[in-house]
Amino acid sequence: MSIDHASSRESVRAILNDLGPGDAPPRATYRLQFNHTFTFDDAVRIVPWLARLGVSHLYASPIFTATAGSMHGYDVVDYGEINPEMGGRDAFDRLVATCHEHDLKIIVDFVPNHMGIEGGANAWWQDVLEHGPASPYESFFDIDWTPLTDELRNKVLLPVLGDQYGVVLENGELQVRHDRGAFTVWYWETPLPINPITYPMLLRPVLDRLEGELSPEDIDRLELESIITALERLPELAENPDIGGLGARYREQIVAKRRLNDLVRRSSVVRDVLERFLDDLNGTVGDPRSFDRLDALLERQSWRVAFWRVAGEEINYRRFFAINTLAAIRQEEPRVFRESHRLLMGLLAAGAIDGVRIDHPDGLWDPEGYFLDLQAEYIATQALSKRGIDPAHLHDDDHAETLDALRDAARAEVEAVAGDRQRWPLYVLAEKILEHGETLPERWAIAGTVGYEFAHAATALFVDASARQVFDRITSRFTGDTIRFPELVYRMKLQMMNEAFVSEVMVLATALNRIAEQDRRFRDFTLNNLRSALTEVMASFPVYRTYTTCADEGVEERDRRYIEEAVATARRRGRGLDPSIFDFLQDVLLLHVSREPGAVARFNRRCYFAMKFQQLSGPVMAKGLEDTAFYRHNRLVALNEVGGDPSRFGINTEEFHRQNRQRLRRWRDSMVNSSTHDTKRSEDVRARIGALSNDPVAWRAAINRWSRLNRKLKSLNDGALAPHRADEYVIYQTLVGTWPLEGIRSADRDAYVERLQEYMIKVVREAARFSNWVNPDEAYERALRDFIAGLFGFRRSGRFLSDIEGFIQDMLGPGLQYALGMQVLKLTSPGVPDIYQGTEVWDDSLVDPDNRRSVDFTRIGALAGRHDTIDDAWANRADGAVKLMVTRAILGARARYPDLFSDGDYIALDVDGADAVAFVRASETEALLAAVGIRPGGLELASVELPDRFRAMVWHDVIRDDEPIALANDGLYSFPGDESPLPVSVLLGTAT
Repeated sequence: MSIDHASSRESVRAILNDLGPGDAPPRATYRLQFNHTFTFDDAVRIVPWLARLGVSHLYASPIFTATAGSMHGYDVVDYGEINPEMGGRDAFDRLVATCHEHDLKIIVDFVPNHMGIEGGANAWWQDVLEHGPASPYESFFDIDWTPLTDELRNKVLLPVLGDQYGVVLENGELQVRHDRGAFTVWYWETPLPINPITYPMLLRPVLDRLEGELSPEDIDRLELESIITALERLPELAENPDIGGLGARYREQIVAKRRLNDLVRRSSVVRDVLERFLDDLNGTVGDPRSFDRLDALLERQSWRVAFWRVAGEEINYRRFFAINTLAAIRQEEPRVFRESHRLLMGLLAAGAIDGVRIDHPDGLWDPEGYFLDLQAEYIATQALSKRGIDPAHLHDDDHAETLDALRDAARAEVEAVAGDRQRWPLYVLAEKILEHGETLPERWAIAGTVGYEFAHAATALFVDASARQVFDRITSRFTGDTIRFPELVYRMKLQMMNEAFVSEVMVLATALNRIAEQDRRFRDFTLNNLRSALTEVMASFPVYRTYTTCADEGVEERDRRYIEEAVATARRRGRGLDPSIFDFLQDVLLLHVSREPGAVARFNRRCYFAMKFQQLSGPVMAKGLEDTAFYRHNRLVALNEVGGDPSRFGINTEEFHRQNRQRLRRWRDSMVNSSTHDTKRSEDVRARIGALSNDPVAWRAAINRWSRLNRKLKSLNDGALAPHRADEYVIYQTLVGTWPLEGIRSADRDAYVERLQEYMIKVVREAARFSNWVNPDEAYERALRDFIAGLFGFRRSGRFLSDIEGFIQDMLGPGLQYALGMQVLKLTSPGVPDIYQGTEVWDDSLVDPDNRRSVDFTRIGALAGRHDTIDDAWANRADGAVKLMVTRAILGARARYPDLFSDGDYIALDVDGADAVAFVRASETEALLAAVGIRPGGLELASVELPDRFRAMVWHDVIRDDEPIALANDGLYSFPGDESPLPVSVLLGTAT
């Protein structure tokens, strides 16, 4: 099938401009975490519940095949297969069918930035290891084949060994095995393929040993000799373009492997001699010389195994953050994009899925270009599908010409309208973390972010900002920490660059040095000074990254400001460096070049450097901020959340309204969340901890009492008591946030203690102050575990348990009030609310893997009809039914009036008589009033005056079974707080 360009453009424009009712954004989503313990068939059983709850979309974690046993799915090894551990394609199709029966659609989480490479399961990566730069998948991964270390030229460094290479080798832990014509080195469960051009090193000795076993004319011996000859010609084939080059070499090695497999299967003599040779090759423990031949073979491979500790300094493939088992892939390469999105696009074309959440776009070479490609590919496949092509065959060779024409037309169209569209054909969310004051790039072809910024704002709204100075004093006196948060982040980012990202920083510094060497004004800058300036600027960067590309317009104004701010800050901090080195670095990042001959080449070098710089600045920020500083700065840990700024102690209602208005104006279909698989504490835990800001004096007295009572539980570690008071301070906050609502004597105490222990081990390792992931301090961690266990010993710690339980009961009312208020704000604010699995009721989850535990949906379902009224549910709030009832009621309103919630105006209101936040969402014929108490007392004795346009409407109470509401003649509505202490109110008005 073929199609002309005019027809392509017409088809594309029809899809781009014809968004029908079925293409409306989600009303609300429900996130499910799939793995081998919670499969697609498990989800099928709860679809009826999700439909009754009132969401419109099931929001699935990554569904493509991941590393065996993965609990999260972000380590995808095969984009072309739905994960068999989750049930595979058949089970997924059952889930899709069941969702459609209940009028639910599906959004999937997609991971374009990186793949899992552990255990030999990634066929693309294994091919690269086998063939090196000659692999057809070499361009799929971001590998530096010409690194600074000569020994790694044309090799991939694999830091997988548990000890030094020589020790591992002579312990016999590296073993060569043969299977189906292929040779592989196994390091325990890790298979490392041997390059076929080195097979003669294995087969020539076997041929020699056959001399006494088979005659020179024996057909099997001749076949082996022929196979060896074919393998020895592989390098010659690769270097000869007249006979196919690398393609010919690749084909010939496949044929040679098949011939070898057939030979070994049919000839017991050849098989026995080969097995005896491999036994000798694999060496004898205790005889170091017996490993020489194996060592020589390994030196000829396209990979080099090394002690895992060398990863930070010498690794030469880009990773996801500093995780060696996650290799970044290059979506900027058209073939990579198409191969990795083929099945995804087929599922979209078939209507099996209806939207995509993109994981970690900041790791991509060009996020804007990626999102444009994503929309273009979707439009092209939709256009082809509308021509009657089976979605399963969209990418067949028969349709390649047509699909290419549609792609080209679609890419041109979406690029032309980027920045101007409010809605796109494909619903796409980006997991973009926005720092304070940062805005989403306008030209991204997406619906918005996944909502981290809302989660932070909704938490901070319930924190009393007036308590900031008191909390500063409490924290510094109890823990001894006095460092300001911005300074802490700066130091932690420097630490990450000096530990986890040494190799990446050196590669960048070397590239910068080459740029300097090519200009006589800058060539005297030393590599060491350039590296120092580079790390200072990156450590001072105020956002995760900029989005420079090599387009003619150069650096956009928003990015220019961030670069200039970072350089100015770095210049102040790096006073020992020549100031002109910062001027040079700023010019490079801003792509300033002279107009002299050679300017184009200089621009390209600078642009390449700038784009690599911003690919690294994101991981450095993430590791320094989220994974380290957030675990050290513990003033009020409720604020230490992704997308948050713990140095800001709470926000006021106007800031909350401002963010809502901004989202409605430009990103109205953006997701808003309060708990995710990535949050460090669930929404309810944060709310309960945030309530401590109401009474800092009581908090200070309590922790001082507890510390005195629990001093006996500590032990000496390196001359100091362990755990340190900084960690003790986190423990007490965590207890406030997670204390079982049924009381510790009724709860599963052992399970709770174990959860706290595992959580705190992660805390101290991430903080990297008293222990860490690389060199865990076992003695300190043992003291920490013992301390936590000791807290719950009724005999030794009875006084403490009674004291803290009483304190928590006093704090619990405001804490649950804030948690309920946060849910109401999420469900009524502009955007698409997401409910993370199980958070329709109270949830006490901590950071992963705790927040990925299985959910007891049977228990949740049993709560649905437990209480007759919402007031009864609030009076018995510990069971969580009140949160469920409020959630279902508001989701029901969203289902009845979807346009009101998706496009309705946003009008902030003043609340008289209480600390509260209130607003109206309004269309021409409907309005919704939402009000939430943000300080203790809820909405008692509070009132709000509605604007004139709403006074003639008929109003009903959404969460009190649509009970009619009468307004005063002046439009004043008084909340029923004097009759019911419920701290939230949601009213729906309709035109008479």
